[in-house]
Amino acid sequence: MLFVGDDWAEEHHDVELQDETGRRLGKARLEEGVAGIAKLHELIGRHVAEGVEADQVVIGIETDRGPWVQALIAAGYRVYAVNPLSVARYRERHSVSGAKSDAADARTLADMVRTDRHQHRVIAGDTPQGEAIKVVARAHKTLVWERTRHVQRLRHALREYFPAALAAFDDLSRADTLELLVTAPDPASAAELTFEQISAALRRARRRNVADKAAAIQVALQARHLSQPEVVTAAYAASVRAQAAILATLNEQIKTMEDQVEAHFGRHPDAEIYLSQPGLGHLLGARVLGEFGDDPDRYDNAKSRRNYAGTSPITRASGKKKVVLARFVHNDRLIDALGAQAFAALSASPGARAYYDELRTRDVGHHAALRQLANRLVGILHGCLKTRTKYDEATAWSHRTEGEPRQRSEKTSKIAA
Repeated sequence: MLFVGDDWAEEHHDVELQDETGRRLGKARLEEGVAGIAKLHELIGRHVAEGVEADQVVIGIETDRGPWVQALIAAGYRVYAVNPLSVARYRERHSVSGAKSDAADARTLADMVRTDRHQHRVIAGDTPQGEAIKVVARAHKTLVWERTRHVQRLRHALREYFPAALAAFDDLSRADTLELLVTAPDPASAAELTFEQISAALRRARRRNVADKAAAIQVALQARHLSQPEVVTAAYAASVRAQAAILATLNEQIKTMEDQVEAHFGRHPDAEIYLSQPGLGHLLGARVLGEFGDDPDRYDNAKSRRNYAGTSPITRASGKKKVVLARFVHNDRLIDALGAQAFAALSASPGARAYYDELRTRDVGHHAALRQLANRLVGILHGCLKTRTKYDEATAWSHRTEGEPRQRSEKTSKIAA
């Protein structure tokens, strides 16, 4: 077998090749792109015996995506995506000086896949369709997060010079709110807005109870508040116009990406199974599928899927001390989606609601209870995907209605909130 460490950067890759004894066979710095990957294939070819299969070449790299990684997988190599934290800890096993270089990291990665690859995971063989869902779902969620950031910036600016706007508009990301802020971004011009102007903006945004809402907005905008000097107000008004324009564009692009997510997700063969799960719709389902991937052999069992999700707890035991804690190292996008699913499942699934209520009666905090519920739902999803069956409420929670002990261990009930 041949072991390759690949320390990647934006413009180049440092690689080192080792045999099964750890002897260095070669090293190089390769440029990113077609020319670089061709040189890597050539370098590997010089040290692999004729007739040896490509999967006898094992590569460690600190990423699981990108054209370079896809080219390695397409060549048939066994590619391990190694967490950079693991690489840093492994480096400290052999050197405490703190020295670091790209070439040394390539050697560390080669050592890791040579001696400890059983502790790491081969990059999953997700289908192109599953990869496409991950791309559009991540893009959609990123835009949503960006909108939230810009709303907070807009709110901060309005609080500084135009508090009447915060009293008038309950949602700063709405189309009617943004239109009115662009039209009248300062207290003086906003107070002069007519009932008809406000009503027209509400109707274009397809709001209900237009007359009542327009009257309430007009009253709030005409109320007296503390103000800033005129020149400062004008500066803030210019910044608010810019923020409103950015938010309007984000709203448009979020809707566009939402359509893309639904279109890609709807064509996936696992879509029906995901949509049958309580709390999952097209958007959340696409996010969960994209982050888990669709390789049917990626997770050996429900426990490994829960561990990857970050919903299962970890135990720290030393001597007489033993504590159970939530995982703080996890896929942020996946844990966010699973938390949203668990919250939605409280209304969609009687079994999920009963489990959550039971946890709360044992003094488990709200967030900890949702995390434990999400952990259960991940296990249910794993079973449905393995058996290729849709979610069934009675089957999913039958173990709880058939006499499962209601008293849990003290360890479980004290999982850190």
